[in-house]
Amino acid sequence: MNRSRGIAEADWRIFRELQPLALERFCERVLGEAQRLSKDAGKTRHERYLAVYRFIRDSDKDLAFAFNDMRRSTAVQHIARIRNLKLWREEEFARFSAETREVVEMLLSDEPL
Repeated sequence: MNRSRGIAEADWRIFRELQPLALERFCERVLGEAQRLSKDAGKTRHERYLAVYRFIRDSDKDLAFAFNDMRRSTAVQHIARIRNLKLWREEEFARFSAETREVVEMLLSDEPL
């Protein structure tokens, strides 16, 4: 892996193909949880509003961290963040080269994302 240029071209193409799928899954997950929070009959409407607001605010931070500023030079970090959020199936992640997968797993084992 050339550190100055980022991941290999083949992995970059795979990433650009799989990234929208991960984004859709992330949004589906967030919207489902927001819906669940909004229907919590044990809370007042205001409490539900606050719960949804806080959840969306926190989720927006995850969204930005995983999906903003997509560049080939930072793709491996984004791949690790998306993997950490469990937004790809194993067979999807397995499409990346062994080298990229190894770096991602190393990043996930060394530092919290």
